[in-house]
Amino acid sequence: MKTARAAPWLQFRILRVTLILPGLAIVCAVGTWTYAHRVLIPHQISDAGVRGTPRGNLSDLYPRWLGARELLLRGRDPYSAGVTREIQAGYYGRALDASRAGDPIDQQAFAYPLYVVFYLAPTVHLSFGMVQAAFFWILAGITAASIFLWLRFLGWTAAVPVQFAVVVLTLGSLPVLQALKLQQLTLVVAALGAAALALLVGGRPIAGGILLSLATIKPQLVLPLLLWLVWWSLGDLKRRYRWGAAFAVTTAVLGGASEWLLRHWMERFWHAAVAYRQYAQAIPMLEAMLPDPWGRVVEVGFAVMVGFICFKQLKAAEDAAVFQGLTCLVLSLSVLTVPKFALYNQVLLLPAVLLIARDWRTMWARNFISRSLLMVVTLLLVWPWFASVVLAGFSFILRQETVERYWALPLWTVPQIPVGVAALMLIHNYRRTFTAPAMAGSS
Repeated sequence: MKTARAAPWLQFRILRVTLILPGLAIVCAVGTWTYAHRVLIPHQISDAGVRGTPRGNLSDLYPRWLGARELLLRGRDPYSAGVTREIQAGYYGRALDASRAGDPIDQQAFAYPLYVVFYLAPTVHLSFGMVQAAFFWILAGITAASIFLWLRFLGWTAAVPVQFAVVVLTLGSLPVLQALKLQQLTLVVAALGAAALALLVGGRPIAGGILLSLATIKPQLVLPLLLWLVWWSLGDLKRRYRWGAAFAVTTAVLGGASEWLLRHWMERFWHAAVAYRQYAQAIPMLEAMLPDPWGRVVEVGFAVMVGFICFKQLKAAEDAAVFQGLTCLVLSLSVLTVPKFALYNQVLLLPAVLLIARDWRTMWARNFISRSLLMVVTLLLVWPWFASVVLAGFSFILRQETVERYWALPLWTVPQIPVGVAALMLIHNYRRTFTAPAMAGSS
């Protein structure tokens, strides 16, 4: 009896998934990291030398770590001006001087909720060099793990080669690369959010509420998601209240323990956050891209549309595709409205990008607008990898100053990516809400 052979098109598809996709992912990731080390960072160093800008450890973890060390070991107020000057001495290499034209305006003060010190408490007896090196690999590990949590949340059982490619592409993306280089706690927030949502859809709302509370070390990133989940809970409060209760109790414990450590810390944090928005010129992305007041108008309009769609789907079950889509939409809104336009915040777009990869056939078949927007978003996402690989290759051929002249090439689509992803998510969820049954369980 002869064994039936797979059709040629099926053989090619299997080969593409098992070999071509992971191979392309590796090329893209290696190209991005090579571009960063051979083009972007050398350009930043040379530019800092020309401008007279100080460069120290440049680790976003350092202000939090030093603040935690000073509070836990010496009882000093991490929000104080004295601690801020010491932070600047390590972060920039010296304290900032307002009279120097080349000095940065970002004061790098301790502008986090005080309970972040509990996360860093095990490290305060170590040298920062050791903490910095270890934290890089911790962040890389939890970011890779968060991908599987997002897949769990989306209910997407992707093939192993696809999962491998997604992990490699994520770790080789510009937002994650920047976050790893800076040791940004945004990656911790994103991983905790992924775990909280995966637990919620997995029937463990109490654990999910606890982890979501732990993610509030960067409250501006969590707030839109928190508001959506609170609103969604009101759709079936009797069954959904447990995650909210767990969140409230955990937050109260964190706040109370922080008050025990430092009296009136909330007032100090509030003043630090207000000062941060001023010296860091922290404005949302749309307000930075569009002239006043149109950026704010677009933000409000987008938020209203998202709120209207969410209102129509408050009965959706946590394991339904409509709940997944709306959560990805809200996370996309977070990137658009967060008070600081930073590349590393785009890690919150990961679940939306995964959902697009999962549902692209549905989006493509829907209509011309959806199809066109899908093509635009794909090009926006692919461009940074493509440009990074090209520049990385030329860095081995051309002179350093020639390659550095084009250092910004991979960053061309950075501002447009969140807008495109959010718009595609909005259309995807709008169509699902108003052209399909409200409780549809699949795309």
